[in-house]
Amino acid sequence: MYQTLSLAALVSLLLSPLAHAETTELNGVKILQPMAEAPMVMTSGDYAGSLYVPSNPDTVLWGYLPNRDTPVVGQIASGDTVVFDTVSHEGILEDQGRDPLSYFGGHGYAAEYILKDAIEITTSDIEHDFFNDGPHIVTGPIHVKGAKAGDILKVDVVKLEPRVPYGVISNRHGKGALVGEYPKTPAQPNPSAEHPERFGNVSILSPVHKKDGKYWGTLPAGDKEIVFPLNPFMGIMGVAPDTSDKVHSVPPSHFGGNLDVKDLIEGSTAYYHVNVDGALFYTGDSHFAQGDGEVALTALEASVRATFRLTVLKQGIDAIPGGMIDTPLGETAEFWIPVGLDEDLNIAMQNATRAAIRFLVNEYGISEEIALAYLSANTDFAVSQVVDKTKGIHAKIRKADFKQFH
Repeated sequence: MYQTLSLAALVSLLLSPLAHAETTELNGVKILQPMAEAPMVMTSGDYAGSLYVPSNPDTVLWGYLPNRDTPVVGQIASGDTVVFDTVSHEGILEDQGRDPLSYFGGHGYAAEYILKDAIEITTSDIEHDFFNDGPHIVTGPIHVKGAKAGDILKVDVVKLEPRVPYGVISNRHGKGALVGEYPKTPAQPNPSAEHPERFGNVSILSPVHKKDGKYWGTLPAGDKEIVFPLNPFMGIMGVAPDTSDKVHSVPPSHFGGNLDVKDLIEGSTAYYHVNVDGALFYTGDSHFAQGDGEVALTALEASVRATFRLTVLKQGIDAIPGGMIDTPLGETAEFWIPVGLDEDLNIAMQNATRAAIRFLVNEYGISEEIALAYLSANTDFAVSQVVDKTKGIHAKIRKADFKQFH
């Protein structure tokens, strides 16, 4: 599968017509190359009528989230759909050589299985400081017409499609749930993209295949193989905060960002309190699979084509779940998902409990005492992640328990 890529071949790869971008397939997984070089409304095909946003140096931030001053890359009307071709940071960071052709090629993948936009970003002059900037490639923001500060942006996750047949799980020094214990590979002086081995970090590639309509990840384990189902979701979704300061991509906050709530898969919905006119929605940090906690540092992370429907909800006019929310709220077919955040996991748990009580009181008109009793009796609180500076806890309130309230 591996091939050496000459300069002429690289130029041919980068300049090949985008119209032929989706013909390659490996292990049942289509390689979803960019569909256009700039944001545009698709006029035909599966995404007709949607705004398409590629990830390239003109549409992404590396390591930071949009703020109120970030130029928008496109705009849509409330209720319209937008399709993002997101690019994962895994496989392109400095401790992996900032060279996806070399990194993934070294794992046996020919150039045709490597995303052109990942190559374009890493060969561009975008500055990225591995030690101080966030790792994430964040695409956007999108202006949603009619959105005003104080509204709610409803984000329906319409479709999430793996773009490549592989992902990466990383454990890095000073990060993860077991700092100082893992990774066991020692760091060396003067690490750089030219000498990625000096970082001493551990990244494990996971081949992916599709069978009977389902995606599966694999991990080598001696002469055996661990096989597990994929449930793609976007680690980063959110709206711009009302600030002109740079917003680091790692810690999540009231505006969303790097929440890493694994339940927000295809078919789910997220709600965000709008802070600035237009909402300025963005996404990134696509995951193929994650366990609650995300203890190594990253989960199985890889590039995803993500389709969202963005709808503005007005207080007093539209039905807003839980009333006027000021922190992110998730919804699946089975659960309501209030979120609690803090650098202290105990306080994050308290904040999640408060958010869940507030939701139940506002949504179903019950007392705070009954809400707390119910949560204690029949609601699971999951640790979203413990690796993003600000830790996350989310409650999973079962909708079926409140069927008499409708």
